[in-house]
Amino acid sequence: MSLPEPLRRRLGSFSRTVFTDSHRTAPQYPGDRADNEIVSSLPLQMSLYFNVYFFPFWWLSTVVMLHVKYPVLSDYYKFILVTIMILASLIEVIRLYLGYMGNLQEKVPELAGFWLLSLLLQLPIIFFLLFNEGLKIQPLERAVHIVFALFLTFQVIAAFVTLKRMVNKLATHFRLNEFDWLEEHPVPDFYSLGKEEGAVSMAGRGPC
Repeated sequence: MSLPEPLRRRLGSFSRTVFTDSHRTAPQYPGDRADNEIVSSLPLQMSLYFNVYFFPFWWLSTVVMLHVKYPVLSDYYKFILVTIMILASLIEVIRLYLGYMGNLQEKVPELAGFWLLSLLLQLPIIFFLLFNEGLKIQPLERAVHIVFALFLTFQVIAAFVTLKRMVNKLATHFRLNEFDWLEEHPVPDFYSLGKEEGAVSMAGRGPC
C-alpha cells in the first residue's frame, strides 16, 4: 500500500521547496557518497513505536470519559466531540502508517504527509481537547492529552529535521549523478572549439 502517484508528486514537490538546504551542495565529508548516508531518525522511530502502543490507551480513556460526561454536555459539544473522536482515530492510523513508511524506508512524500498531518490536523485537535474548558475536561483526559501533545510536538520537530536531511541527500545524490555523467561525457570547451573553427577556416583559405 502506497500513496497515490499524484499525491506523491505534490508532496515530493512540497518537500523540495520547503526542506531543501541551498547552502549544502555536497556530502558533509569529502569521502562520503550520498548513497551510503543513512538519514532515518532513530528518535523519531522510537517515538512512533511508543505512540503505537499509547494510542489505544488514549482512545479508550477518551471514549470512557466521553461516555461519563456525555449527559452533561451541550448538544453542539456532543456533536463536536463525537466528530473529533472519529476524525482523530482515522487521522492517527494514517499518520502512524505514513511515519513508519517514510522514516524506515526514507520515502520523502510519505514522511512529508506524516509531518503535515501531525502539524496541521492532529496537533490542533489535541490542543482543542486539552484547552477548551467547555468540554468539561476530566483529570484522566487532561493527563492523556498532555502525553499525546508531547508525542506530537516531538514528532513534528524530529520529522522536520529528518525531512531536511532526506531532501538534502536526494539533492546531493542528483548533483553527484550529474557530475559523474559530465565526467563520462565531457563537453568540449567553447574556446577550444572557437580556435579549432578558426584554424579550419584559415586552412581553407590557403595562401593568397
